[in-house]
Amino acid sequence: MSAKGRELKHQAGLLGLLFAGVGGMIGSGWLFGPLETALQAGPLSIWSWVIGGVIVLLLALVFAELATLFPLSGALVHMSYVSHGARLGFIWGWVLMLAYVAIAPIETMAIVTYADAYLPGLTDSQTGVITTRGMIAAALLLGLMVALNFLMIRTVLGLNAWATWWKLFVPVATALILMGYSWHPENLSVAPPRAGFEGVFTAIATGGVFFSLFGFRQAIDLAGETDNPGRNLPIAIIGTVVIGTALYVLLQWAFIMAIPPAMLAQGGWSGLHLQGLIGPLAALSTIVGASWWASILYADAVISPGACGFVFTTSTSRVVMASGQTGALPAALARVNAKGVPWVALIATYLVGLAFFFPFPSWQKMVGYISSITVLSYGIGPILLLRLRRAIPDAPRPFRLRGAFWIAPVAFVSANWIILWSGAETVSFLFQIIALIVVLHAVYHFLISRQSSAAYEWQGAAWLVPYFGGIWAISQLSAHELGGNGTLSFMATMVVTMVFSLLVMWLALKTSRSDEQIKVAFAEILAKGKLIS
Repeated sequence: MSAKGRELKHQAGLLGLLFAGVGGMIGSGWLFGPLETALQAGPLSIWSWVIGGVIVLLLALVFAELATLFPLSGALVHMSYVSHGARLGFIWGWVLMLAYVAIAPIETMAIVTYADAYLPGLTDSQTGVITTRGMIAAALLLGLMVALNFLMIRTVLGLNAWATWWKLFVPVATALILMGYSWHPENLSVAPPRAGFEGVFTAIATGGVFFSLFGFRQAIDLAGETDNPGRNLPIAIIGTVVIGTALYVLLQWAFIMAIPPAMLAQGGWSGLHLQGLIGPLAALSTIVGASWWASILYADAVISPGACGFVFTTSTSRVVMASGQTGALPAALARVNAKGVPWVALIATYLVGLAFFFPFPSWQKMVGYISSITVLSYGIGPILLLRLRRAIPDAPRPFRLRGAFWIAPVAFVSANWIILWSGAETVSFLFQIIALIVVLHAVYHFLISRQSSAAYEWQGAAWLVPYFGGIWAISQLSAHELGGNGTLSFMATMVVTMVFSLLVMWLALKTSRSDEQIKVAFAEILAKGKLIS
């Protein structure tokens, strides 16, 4: 069989998919998230994880159905192509790639940053930015993650499963040890940094909550490599969200209870400062008298981000491969070797990942970008679910979401709220990058390759103009807490966004492909063997 005709292997079982999701959920975020959310919401930060978990679960339920309808790797790229045409497939292929490809670099960045405690000179002690030496170390670590992914997928998921058992044990043990050494319920009465629930919501977007909880997408991206998608995918997707949310709520509760009250006496939660910013949980362990555990946490600061970056390299290569299959990226990226590994996509993942070290040379600089574009990339799911329900109602759906016509709009509105909670500056940066990609591709399409406007299929993507433009405008008019000019209060921003989101959803459904076109596109994917029927 030629390299072009080779297929992915069906070697990912239920536990492999579940552990891939949980492994992707427990990376560097758990080491930073408890402090970052507490700084914004104080004791109410527990609600940040609960609300964030509910919203992620809504999106996970949507994708539990979509993933069984499209049980192939890099599924979301194919979904958008089928429902709205090549142009939306192209744009969403790039949005997904930009969301995924930065994960392994940020986890690599975390490892290098922590390793500076043992190998000084990897980061700048004042700014936390990695040095030239650190850049070389990060490039080598990223290369190791990519090299390991050249193993068969069964071996990749097996290695991740062993690492995930350890990654589950350490956060749970950390919570129990902190509560055992230091227990201060009076911390719950210390006022949060912001009045009301504003800090709770902004912490979801910028405190690491969404960055940490989106591990469920691992199961979606490996959908084409499981032998029983109807059973395995829904359990793995929903199970990942439930396990991850419960773990983070426990950890946040322990963090709040373990803080010595004297540390909150002066500046409250917003003035909380832990020596050793590189590892706030390790610093807190030392403060409460569990310095022996702090040593384990510094070791885990290599294991957890490393395993997370490793499994996200797996997912990223599948998204890049899917973009090659739909034409959003060169077709060569879809090549698979004899072991079922998309080897060209893996090499591209490495090269693009290296580029992220330059504009985002620290963990803190990269995490805000990743959170916002990740939410955007998965926010389209509710629209796809409703459109495909109506266009291909009889297509096999091993998992069918009950109440989808109520859950999907709520999930879409919630996703747009989170984009705005990330701040006006982040929203502007995000849409500028997307606009640049679209403009460059249009120039290539019309001026260089001189293709027709009919071939561009702009109708299916036309709704993105009012969607992106409207979200940007609302962000500029939003409350000061969200980086806007204060024309709208925080609650007014949420209400306006809700109404606007429902209008956008209606427009997106109206401007999609016709039912007949969707059926043809779906059948073409089946005929080409991209779906496992």
